[in-house]
Amino acid sequence: MDELLKLRKNWQRIVAKYQNPQRSKSIGQLCNTLIPYIILWGLMAASLKVSYWLTLALAVVAGGFLVRLFIIFHDCGHRSFFKSEKANRFWGYITGVLCFTPTDYWWSEHSRHHATAGDLDHRGVGDVWTMTVEEYLQATRWTRIKYRFARNPVCLFLIAPAFLFLVVHRFPRKIKAGRSVQSVHATNLGILLTAAALSLGLGLKSYLMIQLPVVIVAASAGVWLFYVQHQFEGVYWERNPKWDYFTEALKGSSFYKLPRVLQWFTGNIGYHHVHHLSPRIPNYFLERCHKEAQFSKAVKAVTFLASLKSLTFRLWDEQHGRLVGFGYLKKLKYA
Repeated sequence: MDELLKLRKNWQRIVAKYQNPQRSKSIGQLCNTLIPYIILWGLMAASLKVSYWLTLALAVVAGGFLVRLFIIFHDCGHRSFFKSEKANRFWGYITGVLCFTPTDYWWSEHSRHHATAGDLDHRGVGDVWTMTVEEYLQATRWTRIKYRFARNPVCLFLIAPAFLFLVVHRFPRKIKAGRSVQSVHATNLGILLTAAALSLGLGLKSYLMIQLPVVIVAASAGVWLFYVQHQFEGVYWERNPKWDYFTEALKGSSFYKLPRVLQWFTGNIGYHHVHHLSPRIPNYFLERCHKEAQFSKAVKAVTFLASLKSLTFRLWDEQHGRLVGFGYLKKLKYA
């Protein structure tokens, strides 16, 4: 508790040191991510003549690089990858097309996520559908069925991610307007032109056999990361009157301690507590900020093995302030 109080007093001064992106580091990250991704795409195209199993194996690696490209896209949306607004928008669009994600449309929803994460009274935009125990018990049978399907791991980490990136992102919501809608159309056009150019050389079937597995791998991994970042044991969620930005960042966003190779592919996003404290910090400075501020003294790390427990979480128990599974309802004799 003392460490949290100390950090609360000094966090703005600490994070301010890391909020200035370095062009050389950003360009270097683009090069060591985009170039290997393009090379892997070419190898996958060549592998089609050898074995599709080899193609799928390469798709897993390419999916890892696509996750890293998405982190760059994400940083561009926070205006933290380059100092230049034009550079952030340009590379945000390029990486957005590669990640099948529209710039302003997704960036707008993600900003809402940062403003409301952990706030029980403002769920529904840019987050994973989560009901409280009371809400679930009061819901209709049809709503319960839909919710159980949505929270099933097969749906949550395989079906939903693919549907989200391949279908949902192609159509703007009716409530959106202006740049958000334009970004959806511009991204769709970019995807269409890229697909057409590659299909001319490879054929549409070959293009789909390469691109779809890569997107599905990356989408599933991305959704899993997002899920673990805000659904873990000991997570902080609170009603709006008591909701606190600092507490949400350090207690409502996980420190996901991954093996080095996975940390690299995920662009240090495991330091999500630092990212929520200051979205203006580029991904390549998150670890350094975490170490200097000694966040490890105030934030418990979630290891990869420990994160698997998150698969059992389904509902938020307001009475006890924790995530629980459906089996918890039986203990309450409500099943």
